[in-house]
Amino acid sequence: MIAIAGPPGAGKSTLAAALCEVLRDRGENAVVVPMDGFHFDDVVLKARGHRARKGAPHTFDVAGFEVALRRIRAIEADVAIPIFDRHLEASHAAAAVVAADARLIIVEGNYLLLRQEPWDNLLPLFDLTVFLSVPYPELERRLTGRILAHGHDEAQARHWIESNDLPNARLVLENSAKADLTLS
Repeated sequence: MIAIAGPPGAGKSTLAAALCEVLRDRGENAVVVPMDGFHFDDVVLKARGHRARKGAPHTFDVAGFEVALRRIRAIEADVAIPIFDRHLEASHAAAAVVAADARLIIVEGNYLLLRQEPWDNLLPLFDLTVFLSVPYPELERRLTGRILAHGHDEAQARHWIESNDLPNARLVLENSAKADLTLS
């Protein structure tokens, strides 16, 4: 089980997908398990008063994520996982299945190495940890592009980045455990 962690916009999903494809091309049975599928739904976030911070550590079902990872490590058959749809800003329950014969599990997400309860319960589950370190100006550029691509205007993008994405990035950069490998 390989963890790919880093701040929002660092390229975790892109790297995980590319790595999975290369491994599959080489005959390995690899699968990606994205942390983002474990976002609480907006209905839950609004009821808890957390919608404005969607993407912060407390806006995820960490316990459910941990259970899914433990089931995968235990080589259970057909572990269903949710997948997050960025266009809809919602997760689809049981949208993918991790089969028992999956040999390489690539887990990607912001908080995989976070030294903060309950996230720190995940650290022992990973055999290899990778951290993507990207300078703030590049993160801002990527995040702005992502938000604009989803139909928001420049002001909305700036507000979201400053009020949400950059605080999350700082948290990840300042409070993540040291990875086995850091890529800049």
